[in-house]
Amino acid sequence: MSDIKIARAAKIKPIGDVLKKFNVPNDPLSFSPMGRHIAKLNFEYIEKLKEQKSNLILVTAITPTPAGEGKTTTSVGLSDGLNKIGKKSIVCLREPSLGPSFGMKGGAAGGGYAQVIPMEQINLHFTGDFHAITSAHNLLSALIDNHIYWGNKLNIDPENIVWKRVVDLNDRGLRKIKINLEKLKNNVPRDDSFDITVASEVMAIFCLSNNIKDLEKKIGNITVAYTKNKKPIYAKDLKAHGPMTVLLKEAIRPNAVQTLENNLAIIHGGPFANIAHGCNSILATKTALKLSEYVVTEAGFGADLGAEKFLNIKCRKAGIQPSCVVLVATIRALKMHGGVEKDDLKKENIDALKKGLPNLERHIENLKKFGLEVVVAINHFVMDTDKEVEIIKEFCSKLEVKVNLCKHWANGGEGTKDLANNVIELCKKSEKNKFKYLYSDDIPVLEKIEKIAKEIYRAKGIEVDEKIKQQVKEIEKAGFGKFPVCIAKTQYSFSTDPKSKGAPSGHILPIREIRLSSGAEFLVVVCGSIMTMPGLPRIPAADSIKLNDEGDIEGLF
Repeated sequence: MSDIKIARAAKIKPIGDVLKKFNVPNDPLSFSPMGRHIAKLNFEYIEKLKEQKSNLILVTAITPTPAGEGKTTTSVGLSDGLNKIGKKSIVCLREPSLGPSFGMKGGAAGGGYAQVIPMEQINLHFTGDFHAITSAHNLLSALIDNHIYWGNKLNIDPENIVWKRVVDLNDRGLRKIKINLEKLKNNVPRDDSFDITVASEVMAIFCLSNNIKDLEKKIGNITVAYTKNKKPIYAKDLKAHGPMTVLLKEAIRPNAVQTLENNLAIIHGGPFANIAHGCNSILATKTALKLSEYVVTEAGFGADLGAEKFLNIKCRKAGIQPSCVVLVATIRALKMHGGVEKDDLKKENIDALKKGLPNLERHIENLKKFGLEVVVAINHFVMDTDKEVEIIKEFCSKLEVKVNLCKHWANGGEGTKDLANNVIELCKKSEKNKFKYLYSDDIPVLEKIEKIAKEIYRAKGIEVDEKIKQQVKEIEKAGFGKFPVCIAKTQYSFSTDPKSKGAPSGHILPIREIRLSSGAEFLVVVCGSIMTMPGLPRIPAADSIKLNDEGDIEGLF
């Protein structure tokens, strides 16, 4: 059966029954139902929960290819597998964006018998969190232009407004626009642009806040513009932080749903990892850690992006660390890294597989630099041959890394029991004092970028023009030099060339732009040709999405 047919055939339980398994009382103080199968957890309840010795498991992957890797599917399958062997486990995921849902990827709720449900709601408007984030972000844009229109008391320089608008769709027509073209006395026409909502600093703040007061404070610290004398203007100067927080009041509460096996899933926040920091909310992760023995969470795209940002940004901000890392790989994707075209992946190809293995090896090496234990999960496809599986197992054995063939897509939690047992063993031997960040807060900004470029991407160095060097000096002088860096680059390669597969090295990381996210408390480093507003492919997923005669959605999955 297709993913959607499997999801629709599932015996979905009332969300109160699912929460009850994790000792969440079925009362209004604990959660607010949003229909029968979705709930918002209440802050009053979350804040009363006691800390416990839980294990955080990070799921990441090799460099993505069109063949697919399956982080979400594996995360769901692993959490179900842990519950299957008698452990209390919760999976924490990001909310899907409408951009890829109607663009290239389609739905993002897992697959096969390792899914979160209700699948259709999760992939579409869900609980409205993304709409709230989009509205809060654009309210700030409206307040900036309104302030200028009514006299510009703060002396904002219209040519130096750094706050862009956002929308949760791929719309390349909005990358560059002109606004305020109506001929009104106080209108100041200017150039503007849109990013996608998942790249919004409000999204980042949403995911990096510990509570609603922290959210409001961070929003207030957003740098929106400068005066002609280069004085920064913050959101709080426009009194924007209050109303923006009001718009996010309900959204900031974590969302509870379930897996096909009726285990708890918390899905909250959704920044992309290629243009943002790629992790679900701190609130969701910390809540799950208070409710269960094991928490399985994913970071977007490959380990060079999602995992690096999870470890250097999220863990630093949240004061958390994983007990181990699951690195997802598929034989199909590794063969693509070895030079095979997508149409030829069904054929056994040992040579191509061996050529692709350096990509897997590099990700393992990178993760170990953080002092973490790693287990490789081979996400099984039916066309994989025994010989191909054995090649990966032998390779991992030489690297002294555990590896499991995982069949969660076909068998749900039953297909990840071996992986679950390996994860438990790694958690037991995990030494908390071994974990380390790749760089310290105190080193200069360009050194942080260079450290990631050389250590993670294996670049020869970075390319920075004088304008950006001067900008960095000003950032450091203003007291923002201690912030971590969030690299925005293509997800398809260790380099900035998406066609460079495998494990390239010796390249240069060209820095195109640096954006100060003073509210989220990191620096966005835009590299190569990456866009913070993606475009649609030649044939977008939207082309096949419709309602059938029975009123069911077709084409989204």
